[in-house]
Amino acid sequence: MVSEDLTALLAGYPPFDALGPEPLRAVAAAAEVTRFHRGELVQDAFTAPSASVFLVIAGAVDLWNRADALDGPPDEHLGPGGVFGFSSMLTERAVGPRAVAAGEATVARIPASVVAPAFASRPGARFLAEQVSAAGRPAAPAPAYSTVDELIVRPPVVVGPTTTVAETARLMTEAGAGYAAVHDPRGGGYGLVTDALLRERVLLAGRSDQTPAAAVMDPAGPTAVLGDSAAEALILLLDREAEFLLVTDRAGVLRGVVSPRDFAVSPTTAGVSVHEQLRRAASTEQLELRARTVPGVLGDLLRRGLASDKVVAVHSALVDAVVRRALTLVVEQHPGLSADAFTWLSLGSHGRREAVLSSDVDSAVAFDDATDPELLERYRAVFAEVGRVLARAGINGDEHGASAERSPFARTNTAWRQAAREWLARPAENQGAVMTSLLVDARPIHGDPGLPAAAAVFSDLRRHPGTMRLLLQESLARRAKQPPARGLLGRRGGSFDVKDHAVLPIVNLARWAALSVGSAALPTTERLRAAAGSAMLPQAQGETLVEVFEVLQRLRLRYQVRQHQRGARPTDVLRMEQVSPLDRSVIAQAVREVASVQRRMDNVAQYVPVEAWASPPPS
Repeated sequence: MVSEDLTALLAGYPPFDALGPEPLRAVAAAAEVTRFHRGELVQDAFTAPSASVFLVIAGAVDLWNRADALDGPPDEHLGPGGVFGFSSMLTERAVGPRAVAAGEATVARIPASVVAPAFASRPGARFLAEQVSAAGRPAAPAPAYSTVDELIVRPPVVVGPTTTVAETARLMTEAGAGYAAVHDPRGGGYGLVTDALLRERVLLAGRSDQTPAAAVMDPAGPTAVLGDSAAEALILLLDREAEFLLVTDRAGVLRGVVSPRDFAVSPTTAGVSVHEQLRRAASTEQLELRARTVPGVLGDLLRRGLASDKVVAVHSALVDAVVRRALTLVVEQHPGLSADAFTWLSLGSHGRREAVLSSDVDSAVAFDDATDPELLERYRAVFAEVGRVLARAGINGDEHGASAERSPFARTNTAWRQAAREWLARPAENQGAVMTSLLVDARPIHGDPGLPAAAAVFSDLRRHPGTMRLLLQESLARRAKQPPARGLLGRRGGSFDVKDHAVLPIVNLARWAALSVGSAALPTTERLRAAAGSAMLPQAQGETLVEVFEVLQRLRLRYQVRQHQRGARPTDVLRMEQVSPLDRSVIAQAVREVASVQRRMDNVAQYVPVEAWASPPPS
């Protein structure tokens, strides 16, 4: 096939249709076109990583996306325009697929070095998001990671709402289960009665054993649906600190109940079973040892094909488990102090559930107002000890930054409320804008989630236009920055901080944009979606930033897992000579997109009255 014909053909298929005439001609010129007979191997990316992308020009190609199912029927049948091989090329790992000609087939092999611009474009980023992120890896008929269905090992124990607690306890004992699901035929939903609830709400409360189960059940237990990812179900279970997870079908009928132990013993979720070990660590030394396996868990999840955003969410859940257990173990060593006297808040990336291996643990504490003021210094010393445990566990901390061991970040609830009001009134003083940005990212992970009062104060931010303007200025102060030119060209010596120069500018924009529309969302992508379509963030730019953020997070996680596997400390500073040509192009395109949004916000803030984009909606 002549180059001109191939150029015209490429222009009709995504993601090549995003390229201009000259890049298209360069791709066509570099492509190697080969004809294959039925049954001939086109590519096997399970034996070695692919350095090319393949395009079916004529005929058809069969794909196998799972290495353990190569003897079975193909997972996909691609005709003209079908693209494959980019998953292995992007990850630089032997993750498949295996491609075999389904008949007479003509296939173009395109080197990664020339195809990079197609994937780095905005349509290319959307193509990748659809093909890679959504399913964990391209074209697999189901996620490579297990579903919650596989964790159900026995029928659930179900009772009616009028069943007595005595009969409920008997059925639980006979089944060897620590729970009973309470079904309400009228509402169709399910509550949960557990051993702990029977002790708390019947025995300790002095209730009769003839009390109906509906009177003591938890009516809002965490629920998953058949087909849901086991990893997502585990995140839900950990976030709710629940003992059991209800699993229903699409019609809402209960099909099973799973517990943390089911995740721990299931061979299909063995990579995540470390969470149960963390929760049950008997000493700080044991906790530190087990926590150091977390990076390996992340690498395993990526290898299994779990999408990177889900891997980051699992990471956040595991770090939460480490922090909670460290708090419990350390406080227990100090008589006179109670872990119930305070709420621990995760700040920054951990608060937003976006932490990667290089992320610091920023924290704050809100004490119950009844806490003896003389004890606060003792508590701060305990929090410093917790920080040392986390450091030995391999979890980064910054003792000079936002840390619960420092008095500005360890206050009573009333003190937090007073400070928040002062920051709102005078944001330019006492680091008011910085503290506000920290606190609106706060997420309670231990203690009473209703205790912190600062969040309630900040919910009124839009009624303070001057503060909103200053926060916007702070958000735009960190500019997106391109990698050095020598790095983009692949020469030695260039480095790029992907967090400071690409990720944080998006995080800051998303935080401010969410505040401007009154959204209480924490994750960056949720904030962007909530604000998309507003005066400050048009719908298209909001969607673009979501795609860019997900691509950058995937890149950060992938490189940091590699750094850990090499024995190096994970960092956000990339040596550009170690970054693939495709990733260099992705970074450059991402920075351009972020810079474009920053310029627009600059212009709107300069020419549009603050009341037009920072005022609350009419009552």
